[in-house]
Amino acid sequence: MPRRLGDLEDAVMTRVWEWNRPVTVREVLEDLQKERSIAYTTVMTVLDNLHQKGWVRREAEGRAYRYEAVSTRAAYAAALMNEAWSASDNPAAALVAFFGMMSPEQRHALRDAVRMVQVDAPAEGTEQRTPQPQGTAPAEEAGAQEAGAQGAQAAPEGAGGAGPAEGDEPGASATGNGR
Repeated sequence: MPRRLGDLEDAVMTRVWEWNRPVTVREVLEDLQKERSIAYTTVMTVLDNLHQKGWVRREAEGRAYRYEAVSTRAAYAAALMNEAWSASDNPAAALVAFFGMMSPEQRHALRDAVRMVQVDAPAEGTEQRTPQPQGTAPAEEAGAQEAGAQGAQAAPEGAGGAGPAEGDEPGASATGNGR
């Protein structure tokens, strides 16, 4: 399970995720300096640490590296929620408490996400449907899929998990990068 990112790691990863392209230390530094005083070497160290932990991959470009996210923010958030839920001694009560904390907008996004999962997953005791090519789903399913796509910001196809599992080799994640 992933560990929660530290404040500076999160600030750096937020930029990497939002920009959704390979970034340099200099680009991240210049954007961070709009909010705080920070040294080039600090940003370089944070990105190197994120690379060692498997959160970003890097490719040499001249004497510098370009860093790119291994996973999406949505997948990271989902993994943190799953980890917190799994730690509960009463998962049902934890979910009820969590749902009670949600705003109406969050509950709407949750309903859309559940509809998407119900459309994609077979019900217990039933046969799995053969996947329909995109755009050929029955009318009621197409509406649920469309509503879910607008309401919940799920990880793009191939985004997979949120990062490395404890004990994994750095960079060993098989997740996509959202491109």
